[in-house]
Amino acid sequence: MPGVMHLRIWDVEHGACAMLHHTLNGVCGRLAMIDSGDTHDWTPSEFITRNLGRFKLDYLFITNADQDHMSGLQGLWDAGIEVPVMHHNPTFGAEAFAAVKRQSGPLTRDAQRYLQNLGSFTAPIQQPFNGSMGGITATMFYNPWPQFQKTNDLSLVVFIKFGLFGILFPGDLEEPGWRNHLLNPSFRAMLADVNILVASHHGRDNGYCEDIFNYCRPRAVVMSDKAVVHDTQLTTQLYRYQVLKHHADGVFVRSSLRNRHVLTTRRDGWIQFEADDSGGFFIDTEKQG
Repeated sequence: MPGVMHLRIWDVEHGACAMLHHTLNGVCGRLAMIDSGDTHDWTPSEFITRNLGRFKLDYLFITNADQDHMSGLQGLWDAGIEVPVMHHNPTFGAEAFAAVKRQSGPLTRDAQRYLQNLGSFTAPIQQPFNGSMGGITATMFYNPWPQFQKTNDLSLVVFIKFGLFGILFPGDLEEPGWRNHLLNPSFRAMLADVNILVASHHGRDNGYCEDIFNYCRPRAVVMSDKAVVHDTQLTTQLYRYQVLKHHADGVFVRSSLRNRHVLTTRRDGWIQFEADDSGGFFIDTEKQG
């Protein structure tokens, strides 16, 4: 499919939010968002309404049912943004979600919205993502509840592809969740087509699974994180090593004119990819890294 896929991973510190759309001859297509994390001075709802001038988010994916992946969720409804489709792990339903979350205290407004959405996004999707995004496709995998009971391992894993370009959003998968997915030959095949890997669990070591690199050979790894405050955030060298094994030059960042192997929102701000269907892509960052 001709045109360009635009995908931006936002700097929402220890959270997650990415937006993507397709353009053809300067015409923007439908808007999709992966997670709805926000910060004190940036929210997805404000960007969508004020900067993009839109009041419809065509597709929303929530990869992980924790607050850092949905902190701006209620804000979408507060801003009057129409959200006709929300993808999530369908086995982790309303009753189970409420029971797990209430163990930690009262639900946040965003968790209440997510709980309400679990009961309302049940109708057949009229315009499925695949076939409605100008050639961009999403392939999703999830571990089943109650076989897995940690919200991290119940993450919705999302492979986004446009032509020969592929990027993987694994949510907050931990090693047991990764290993269960690796039993699936379809999952292993999708790993082989990943150009960019978004590090699971914001780069913490419990999201790192060395075995996935038997199948996945990314040209770069992206971390959505904030300043290092835990030893478990010190996995940058592990990911760099995996990239270097197959791609010594990593990727070229157009905005800084430098080659990189690991990009982080704490260092780079937002990170944007512009990909064509031949597999070629440009990377720009908010900061010079």
